[in-house]
Amino acid sequence: MTIEEMEKKRQDRGYTYRQISDGSGVALGTVQKIFGGSTSSPRYDTVQKLERFFVSEPSRYGTGRADAPSPVYAKYARKDIPNQGSYTVDDYISWPEDERIELIDGVIYDMAAPRNTHQVVTLEIAVQIRTQIRNKNGECLPMISPVDVQLDKDNRTMVQPDFLIVCDKSKVSSDKRVYGAPDFIVEILSPSTKMKDVFIKQNKYMNSGVREYWTVDINERVVTVYQFSEGRVVQHNMDGVVPIGIYDGGIVVDFGDIISYVSSFFGDNLLIDG
Repeated sequence: MTIEEMEKKRQDRGYTYRQISDGSGVALGTVQKIFGGSTSSPRYDTVQKLERFFVSEPSRYGTGRADAPSPVYAKYARKDIPNQGSYTVDDYISWPEDERIELIDGVIYDMAAPRNTHQVVTLEIAVQIRTQIRNKNGECLPMISPVDVQLDKDNRTMVQPDFLIVCDKSKVSSDKRVYGAPDFIVEILSPSTKMKDVFIKQNKYMNSGVREYWTVDINERVVTVYQFSEGRVVQHNMDGVVPIGIYDGGIVVDFGDIISYVSSFFGDNLLIDG
C-alpha cells in the first residue's frame, strides 16, 4: 500500500494523526511528517507499521462480522475467555455483576472503573446539555451512564456510552435499556479504553446510525467531533465552547467552564489515568 493510498484512507475514515500514531505505534511526529508531505522517503519498517494499521483497520471489526479481532485491536478484547465473537446479549446479562464489560459484535471488552475526574466531567457535560434542552422545551432525552444500549437491536452488541441523547421515544424503554442507535454520544477517553473508543466504538457507532459522536480527551485537552450524518470530523481545544451539530449549534458545551470548575477541585493535573 502506498502512502497516497493510506492518505486517502485517512481522509475517508477521518483519522487524526494521533489516532494513527496510537494504532500503529509510529511516533506522532513521524506520522505528521509523512502525511504532511515533509518526509518523502520514510523508513521501510515505518511504512510496514502504517500499512498494518490501515490493512487491519477497525472496519474489519464492529460491522457485524464474527471473525477474530485484527492484530491491532486484539489486545483490547478479553483474552481470558474462549470463543470471542460468539457471545450474545443473554451472556452479557448473565455476566458477573462485579465485572464491568461491553459486548460488541459478539466480543467481550472490559470497562475500567471510572475515576473521579471522568465522572465529574461527564456529569458537567450532561448538566449543561440537559439544561439547554429543557430550556428550549426539547423533546430529546439526555441520559448518562450506566445505561445499556442495544445498538443494532440484535443479540450481539450492548454498549454503555458515558453520555447520550435519544430523540426517538420508541427506542427508550422503562427499564435501563435503549433499543437502537442514539442520536448523539459522548465518550470520555482514558488510557485503558481509549483505543476501543476512538476506533472500535467509533466505527460501530457510525455503522449503527448514530448521527454525532464526541470523544473528550482530558489528557490532551481535545474534543473530537464526528458528525457522521454530515461526513465531517472536527477537533476543538478544550478552552471554549463546542457546538452540537445535531442542534445546528443551538446547544453548546462550554468546556472552558468545565475545565475551570473541575480544576478548582483537582488542580491543574486532571489526567484521567484509569
